This record gives sequence, C-alpha cells and structure tokens, in this order.
Amino acid sequence: MRLLRYLLLLAVLATGALYWWTLPDPLSEAEVAGLTGDVARGERIFHATGCASCHMAAGAKDAAQLVLSGGQRFASPFGAFLAPNISQDPQHGIGDWTLAELASALTRGVSRTGEHLYPALPYAAYARMQVQDVADLHAFLKTLPADPTPSQPHEIGFPFNIRATLGGWKLLFTGGDWAVPGNLTPTEDRGRYIAEAMAHCGECHTPRNALGGLDKARWLAGAADPSDPTGKARVPNITPAKLTWSEAEIAYYLTTGFTPDFDSVGSHMAHVVENFGKLPKEDAEAVAAYLKRVAPVE
Repeated sequence: MRLLRYLLLLAVLATGALYWWTLPDPLSEAEVAGLTGDVARGERIFHATGCASCHMAAGAKDAAQLVLSGGQRFASPFGAFLAPNISQDPQHGIGDWTLAELASALTRGVSRTGEHLYPALPYAAYARMQVQDVADLHAFLKTLPADPTPSQPHEIGFPFNIRATLGGWKLLFTGGDWAVPGNLTPTEDRGRYIAEAMAHCGECHTPRNALGGLDKARWLAGAADPSDPTGKARVPNITPAKLTWSEAEIAYYLTTGFTPDFDSVGSHMAHVVENFGKLPKEDAEAVAAYLKRVAPVE
C-alpha cells in the first residue's frame, strides 16, 4: 500500500512537472524592443510566408486576396481547421496586436491570450524566422485593410480540442537543427531559410507520423494530400530522387507554374507559384539550389 502511494505521488509530481515544462512561452516586449519594421521588406516576407494563401476568403481574387478575413477550411486527420481573420480589424482581426504578440504566435505558437495555438499555423517552421523579419511583416500587415468578419471555431473533437496537450506536441516536434544541416553556399543557405522557415515547404511535402509531427528522416519525400477525402491524392516527392529537373527548370516552375513538360501547376501549389512570382527571381533560384542539396528519398 505504501509503495502504491509513493507511485501515485510520483505520477502526480511527474504530471505537474510536465505541465509546467510545457506551458506556453510567449515572447516578452523586451525581446523585441527597439525593432523597427520596414514595409517594403515586409511585403516580400508576406508573399514568401504565404499569409494570403490561407487567410484570404475562399476564392478571393486580385486585390481581395489582401483582405485577410479568413474562413478557409483545412482538413486533417484530427478535424478541420478554419483560418482565422488576421486583417487589421481590431476586434475580429489582429489590428491592435503588438509586434511581440505577432512574433509569439508565429515563432512560438502562443496566442495573445497566452494559449497554445494549433500547428495548422506552421509555427514549427516559422520558429526559424528572424525576429527582424517578423517586425518587417508586422509593418506591412499594418498597411492592409480591416475586415469585421468574425473568425470561425475549428471543427475538432476530443481530445484534440484540449489545447494544453499542445505543449507536449511542441516539445516533441519543434526545435532542433535544420532539416538540411551543414555548411551551404550563401545561395543555398538563403534557399534553406525560405524553404524550411518562411515558405514552410516541409509542412505539405513531408510525411507525418500518427501524432502529426513531421518525419524529418523523409524530408520532402511526399505525403498524403489532406484535402482529398479518399486518401489517394499525394503531395509529390520533391527530393532529388524524384525531382530531377535542373535548377533553372525548378526556378522557372516556381515563378511561372509551368513544368519542363509544358504541364501547369494546380491545387494549392498554384498559390505558392503566385507568391513566388511576386518575389525577386533570386529567391526562386535559391530554393532551387537548396532542393538539390536535400537528401534523396525514394
């Protein structure tokens, strides 16, 4: 009986320690003090990170893509996530968010109210972003319109609707080294920063385990398309084992949507191409160079 009491006490202490260890850890205002955002650089980061692709209204075209009213549904094995309003509306959007609050959400997955955010927001990738880049993005977002559309709740059931459990998920699946480590050329290093951090390519092109974490041993080796209810559609393998195009052909595809075989891009990748088309051509060339350094996975 005494042994059982000791075991129960240890279990309670271990649970408490784990809970404390995985509490949300937002950035403080002091950590971003003195940073000033540049609007022109922020626009470039806005397109590189694909903010509009997820947060514009479904089917939005042209200038309407800059009205970040949210509402798009993204299916997953855990339920459907609905993109929130991140327009400049102070009540329903993020119009009155500070830089520290935006940086906490993007790089640490913590809401302004101090809760864990779901990794449908790819903060596991954005965590590698430089805070100055977040400051520039924050400055550009301030120039975009406000929209009063309320954000819709995610369609997630028990136990995935318990946000406290996300601290353990973060402990398991965020942080660590770059997926492609080692010394790279300046061009490849720029490509790695764009692909692994800002453009979060691995979020779609890397398979996941049962808990939704990326299988980094199979980095960019292709994955199931969560938008296909049949489970048959695949996001392609873009390691050198399958993507055999030249660097010039990859860069051309990223900015135009046309393959060397004169096929054209489709599905959500069309948004990625649209974003890359608004970036300097050197960014697409850098990603192409990076992809050639990715380990081939059959």
